[in-house]
Amino acid sequence: MPLLTLGLPKGSLEAATMELFRKSGWKISGAERSYFPSVDDDTLRCVLTRPQEMSRYVEDGVLDAGITGKDWTLENDSDVHVVSDFIYSKTSMRPTRWVVVVPQASLITDITQLAGKRIATEMVGFTRRYFLERNIEVDVEFSWGATEAKVVQGLVDAIVEVTETGSTLRANGLRIVAELFSSNPQLIANTKALADPWKREKIEQIGLLLTGALRAETQVGIKLNVPKEHLETIVAMLPSITAPTVSNLYGKDWFSVESVIAEDVVRELIPKLMKAGAVGIIEYGLNKVI
Repeated sequence: MPLLTLGLPKGSLEAATMELFRKSGWKISGAERSYFPSVDDDTLRCVLTRPQEMSRYVEDGVLDAGITGKDWTLENDSDVHVVSDFIYSKTSMRPTRWVVVVPQASLITDITQLAGKRIATEMVGFTRRYFLERNIEVDVEFSWGATEAKVVQGLVDAIVEVTETGSTLRANGLRIVAELFSSNPQLIANTKALADPWKREKIEQIGLLLTGALRAETQVGIKLNVPKEHLETIVAMLPSITAPTVSNLYGKDWFSVESVIAEDVVRELIPKLMKAGAVGIIEYGLNKVI
């Protein structure tokens, strides 16, 4: 039986990844007890790996594919193929930003002013390449943690750190000087695995269903009954991927209308649909939108 070895992220992305696979159709269990969790798919072998190391193992062929952040693929400068970018999530798989940060009172307002300065970061390789490409000589050192505290205490002149909104940085008296790039989780694969027709199809299947599950997080299904005289008005009010589904109700001059819409518009839309003549409105969650 063919087998695909898939790396799953150990750490902050772990729980969200397991839940995403559940919504996609795979049940993964035992991750809390083993680095080799079981999965209800005999053609998959799962391995828990730190996201920081994932792209190296995928590039080397130890793993056929894996889920990690774009940031760590860039940090390792890995030669891997990005199968899917996961950019739809509103949970813990949301995009993050890597930024250059200085104390609020610092006179530095531009990265060129960091020439000759000391920068602490967990992302040493990328940071060094970033400043080297711009001919800015800086001293980049690896930070084992508490990176924000280093710049607050004056141990370094600046840090390169990850953030979502920047609110924590501001709360600690820090200021963003520049955004280096935006990172999001990705499904990556090595070139050799993609050259194998069965493995390529399996990897692409995983990417398709995971992306569909993430897209579903921000959308809901809505179903309602509409009298014939209000049908055109209500259909025009409903956004959808292509067009709402409309079907006759048995023995009546009424229609059932169904559509998929963005979750954040439902609270505004439902009252308007009721005023326009819709009844029996049902909102329901989705596992996948493909």
